Amino acid sequence: MQRRHLLKAAAAPLALACLPAAVRAQNNWPKGKAITYMVPFATGGTTDTLGRLIAQQLGPALGATVVVENKGGAGGSVGSELAARAQPDGYTILGGTISSHAINVSLYPKLGYDPVKSFTPITLIGTNPLVLVVAANSPYKSLQDVLDASKKKQGGLSSASAGTGTSQHLALEMLAWKSGIKFTHVPYKGSGPAIQDVMGGQVDMMFDTTVVAAPHIQSGKLRALAVTSKQRLDSLKDVPTVAESGIQGLTDFEVTSWQAIFAPAGTPDAIVQRLHQEVAKILATPDMQQRMKSMGMEPSTMSTTQVAEFQKAEVAKWAVVIKEANVKVDG
Repeated sequence: MQRRHLLKAAAAPLALACLPAAVRAQNNWPKGKAITYMVPFATGGTTDTLGRLIAQQLGPALGATVVVENKGGAGGSVGSELAARAQPDGYTILGGTISSHAINVSLYPKLGYDPVKSFTPITLIGTNPLVLVVAANSPYKSLQDVLDASKKKQGGLSSASAGTGTSQHLALEMLAWKSGIKFTHVPYKGSGPAIQDVMGGQVDMMFDTTVVAAPHIQSGKLRALAVTSKQRLDSLKDVPTVAESGIQGLTDFEVTSWQAIFAPAGTPDAIVQRLHQEVAKILATPDMQQRMKSMGMEPSTMSTTQVAEFQKAEVAKWAVVIKEANVKVDG
C-alpha cells in the first residue's frame, strides 16, 4: 500500500507536466489583479468597440477583471508604445490595428516600438473594408461629386480620420494618389470624435470602418458613397465599390482594415495560447459572429503563427503604398 502511494505521489508532478501548457496557464490570472486591455485610440472607434465586447466575456473566462484603457494618439502609436513597454506577464494586452502594426512603421521616422519585434500576436479578430461617408445633408451624393468638388476647392475637401497613419488616412492618400486630386487630411485621436464632426458638417467627408460608420448610416445621419472592398457588402448592398465608379485610376482600388490583439514580446507562450483560445471561443459565439457580420466585418480563424505571417506581409505591402504615394508626417 505504501509503495503504491509513493508511486502515485511521484507520478503526480509528471502528470501535471504532461498537461497542455494552456491548461496549466489557467493559474496565471489570480483573482483580484486586473488585466489591462489597451486601446490605442479614443472611445467610440472600431478598436474600442471590439475591445469592450471581447473584454466583457474574456474577464469571466479567465477569472479576472479586464479593464479597457484608452490611450489615443499618432495613429495608435502612443498606446502601442506603452503596451510594448509593459511587463510580458499576461496582464497587458493591446488592441492592435493595420495602422499601429503595419502602417506606422513606414510612416513615422521615430516610432517608439517595432510592430513585429516588440509584440507577440494573440489573435486576428477580423478584417473589414472602409466606407466613404458624408453628412446626411451634404451636397455630395457620389464619389464623382466628391472628386469634382475637391478639384475645384483650394486645398481640396477636408477628410477626417482616426489619426495620421490609420487605414482611414491611408485610404484618403491612396484616393488622392490614384485620382490625382488633392484633399486636406484632418486627423483626430480616434474614429469617435472624427465621425461626430463629419455628421456635424465640420469636416466634409471621411473613410471609416463599417464597424463605426454602419450604425450612423442606418440611422440616417450619414450618407454612404462607396466601399473600399472588391465586392459590395451584404450589409450595404446599395453602396457601390470605389472600383465600380469606373473613374480612371480607381478600377483596382481596394483597402481592407483589420483588428488584432497583441501581447508584449516575451510573454510566455502558454499565456499567449490560453488567451488565443479564450478569444477564439468568444469570436465563435453566434452573438459575436452576428454582431461582426452586421458591422461588415469578417471574423478570422487564424492561428498565432498565421497572424504573425499575415502581419509581416501587411508591413511590406503598406511600405510600398506609402513610398509610391509619397506620404510623409512629422515626428
